[in-house]
Formats: sequence, structure tokens, C-alpha cells
Amino acid sequence: MKRDLISMLDVADDLEEIIDLGIKIKKDSKDGRNVEYLKGRSLAMIFEKSSTRTRASFEVGMTKLGGHALFLSPNDIQMGRGETIEDTGLVLGRYVDLIMYRAFKNENVLELARASRVPLINGLDNEEHPCQIITDLMTIKENFGKLAGLDFVYFGDAANNMANSYLLGMALVGMNVKLVAPKQYWPKQHYVDKAREIGKKTGAKVEITDVVEGAAKGADVVCTDTWVSMGDETQKEKRLKEFVGYTVNGKRMAEANKKAIFMHCLPAYYGYEVSKEVAHGPQSVIFDEAENRMWAQMAIMVRLCGVL
Repeated sequence: MKRDLISMLDVADDLEEIIDLGIKIKKDSKDGRNVEYLKGRSLAMIFEKSSTRTRASFEVGMTKLGGHALFLSPNDIQMGRGETIEDTGLVLGRYVDLIMYRAFKNENVLELARASRVPLINGLDNEEHPCQIITDLMTIKENFGKLAGLDFVYFGDAANNMANSYLLGMALVGMNVKLVAPKQYWPKQHYVDKAREIGKKTGAKVEITDVVEGAAKGADVVCTDTWVSMGDETQKEKRLKEFVGYTVNGKRMAEANKKAIFMHCLPAYYGYEVSKEVAHGPQSVIFDEAENRMWAQMAIMVRLCGVL
């Protein structure tokens, strides 16, 4: 039976195993050991939303695994010109071994997954971004050697796909998660409720607040994301006003633990959600995080193919 990765909940049973596999593949590759677990296999990458990191990390990662990646934009395929999502899935599943879909709508990802006979990976949609959260957890574990019991604090837009996946992902591994955002940018309640339900089993605490001062106290990980996501450009002026005071700067980082790390999935807009002194400072791991997109996604592809 084929396996998809659409939500963080799809890896609820083996999330840390995937993270550890990513760490192993990274070490083995850098030590010169063979990691061609998907030799001869092909990945179709459908991009409705452009991305530097998603394309480069999946394409290079699949090559390192011994496979081949095929880039498909809406201009390249009939799905962008009238062919149904169902038919696209039925056709691509005959050609490739995996599909990655970076989409505007979660329902389109679900429809393509239902139609395809091969595993589908959500490269981002309007509800979740599981590949990035698995990457971030891998980066956190590399830095702390563990995940359970750590305190994760996120500042900014908590109503976006990143925040939704952070709630679920951090709860699954037993990390305490706090989202700090203006009330109009709080996540949908069902994500909060699900994270708290998971947290009852894993020991994770979930908090949503609009109080910025002191919010990072005791944090092991301080994180943020762009205030104006792709598709929200018309709201830029409004959002910049509403997020005043939520910038992660030196003051915020000084509240956190001395060994705390700063994370951002990029692209970053300095002076808005984060100051450049923090993003390029000694506590920042944003470029390690960017690199780990490749290693984590390699582990995801290997796992969904049932190789390891």
C-alpha cells in the first residue's frame, strides 16, 4: 500500500525515525559512503508556487540518491491548462516513482494523492508544510541531541501553513510549542486542539499568546517566518503595521536560553520579521536549516518508497 506525506499527522508513528534517517544519510554522504537508495527511480516535481530551496533540495537530493527529478511548472503540463488533477495523477503515476506537489490549495494535493498510484509528498500548500518542519526538527536534534522537553517559541504569523505544521510536529516529538502572534493571526482552533490532544500523550505543552515581552524566556529555539507569504502581497501594508513589535531582534534572543538557536525557513526579510544581526548572528542556524531541507527530504523519499 502506497504512503503519502500530506500532513505532519502522516508521520505520527515514525517521525523521529525519519529525522534520524536524515541525520544518518547526511553523515554517510559527507563521509563518502554510498547513499544511492533510490537508484533508477524518478521523482516528478509539480510547482504551482515557485521556490529556491524546494526545487534545489529535491532535485539535488534525488540525484544523490541515484535517481532522477523532473521539474514541472503549470506552463509545462496540461494540468495548468484544463486537464483535471485526477487525470494528471493517473498519468504521472504510470511514469514516475514519487510525486512532489507544491500547491496553492490543500484540496488539490489531496485529490492528486488519491489519483496517483505512487507516493505523493506535499511540498507546501495553504494548510501545511511538513517537509520544512521535519527539516527543522532534524536541525534542532543535531544541535541539542534530543527533541522531547525542549521549548520552541515562534513569533509572527501563526495562521499560516508553517505554524499549523509546527503545532503538530512539535507536539508529536514532545516539544513545548508557543506561538506568539496578534490575535487576528492565530491558528485555526482545530490545529491547536489536535496539538494539545497529541501533547497529552507526549508531554508537550501548547500555548498561543499575543504577549511579546518575555515570550522567549527560557526558549531553546526561537523561530519566525515571513509576515507576507506568497499570495498575501496585497495585504503587505496592513500586515506590516499589525506585526509591529513582533520582530525577532537581539532583545528577543537575549530573553532565550544562552544556548538557544534561531531558525527561519527563508526567504527572510531583514528589518521585518527578523533583524539581520540575529539572522546572521552566532545563534542562527538558518543556513544549516536550509541545507537540511535536502537531507530530510532524502530521508522522506527513501521512507515513502519503503527502502529503509
